[in-house]
This record gives sequence, C-alpha cells and structure tokens, in this order.
Amino acid sequence: MKNKISCVITDDEPLARKGLRGYVDKTDFLELRGVFEDAFQLSEFMRANPVDLLFLDIQMPDFTGIEFLKTLKNPPKVIFTTAFEQYAIEGFELEIMDYLLKPISYERFLKGVSKAQAYFNSKKQPDSYLDYLFVKVDGKLEKIAFSDVLFIEGMENYVAIHLPNKKLVTHMTIKALLEKLPKDKFARTHKSYLVAFDKVESIEGNNLFIGKHKIPVSKYLKNEVLSKIMR
Repeated sequence: MKNKISCVITDDEPLARKGLRGYVDKTDFLELRGVFEDAFQLSEFMRANPVDLLFLDIQMPDFTGIEFLKTLKNPPKVIFTTAFEQYAIEGFELEIMDYLLKPISYERFLKGVSKAQAYFNSKKQPDSYLDYLFVKVDGKLEKIAFSDVLFIEGMENYVAIHLPNKKLVTHMTIKALLEKLPKDKFARTHKSYLVAFDKVESIEGNNLFIGKHKIPVSKYLKNEVLSKIMR
C-alpha cells in the first residue's frame, strides 16, 4: 500500500510493546520502523530517522513520555498509551493525536490511528466538501454556513441548530445531520449533541461550554472528544 504512515512504539512494558506491535502489523496503512523500551532509545533513533507517528507511553522510568515530547522542536504526531487517565488534559495540550488507556482494545486502537490517517490524508489533498448546507425550516430552505454553527441538539426526529443569533429547528435526525458535516470540524459529544470544535470556550468535568450554553459529554466519548478539541 502506498503512502503508509511510518511509526514507532516506545513502552517500558514488554507485553504492551508486543500488543501494540501486533496491532500495527495487522493495520495495513501503518509501517513500523522501530520498537523501544524508553525515551532515550527513541531519542537516539529519531536523530537520524524521522517518522510520522509515535506510540508513546507516559509513565516510563527516568524520562516520561510527556517530558520527552516537550523536548522536541518539531515533533511528529503522537498517540499516548498509558494506564493513567489523569494525564489526559496535559497530553491534549501538547496537541497529541489521541490518548489510549490501557488495556487497549484493537477497536480503540484502530479508532485512534484512523484519526492519524485522516490527518495525513487531509495534508495531501484539499477538502472536497462544501462549506455550507441547506435545511428546511418553516417551509423554506435555509442556507447554513458550517462556520456559523455553535452546536446541534437532537430532539427525537428533529434537530435544533444553534447559531450565534438564532436557533433553527428542522425535521432531521442527529445521525443524518452528522453525516453531512465535515468530520474534522464537528463531533458527537453525547447521543443528543454535536459540537463545532472551534466554538468550545471551556471544559469542566463532563461538560463543554459555548457562550452561555452547557453541552454534556458522555463519559464513553470524553477522551475522543478532548483529542479532537485540543489537537
């Protein structure tokens, strides 16, 4: 396969290295360039071998993954792999691609690397989607620019599209609307909510805040949502 994503694995746990290596080997768009036990080995390798993506453990002896990442002037994309959830916010502040909590299932691994694949593909080709859509409101079609959307609230077979100065209600499911939106700008935070990443002003607990609005985040989607908002 052309245009594979080159990657390396760094983890001080042998079983974690073995598991990640197995996942990489069965993912056809990844190309493994190295497997290391600590950040010192990784640093030495990277001096002469640039790669696209790092699978980087946080808790390693002597030199943590976060400390290592902060030393890099032009870091590659990073997916943190860790057993410790408390580092999530700090990790995303470093603009990592994703944050995988151990034990990591292949399904969750694939979701993370698929984000990396989408990122690298977007760098190679211009966006092909339109920057607006039309929805039917009160018997007429309303044009809505994606850049104006704050968030979207689902109400059974209707959705309320919240804009800076008004709210539009249209007959559509939230699932159907999500398929029409650019996936690099919007995501589902909860079964009844979609948000525009760049409109989020603050995060507290399991809620996002956009102006005076408080949008809930499902605990099952929290890490994925944070990774997109804080990329």
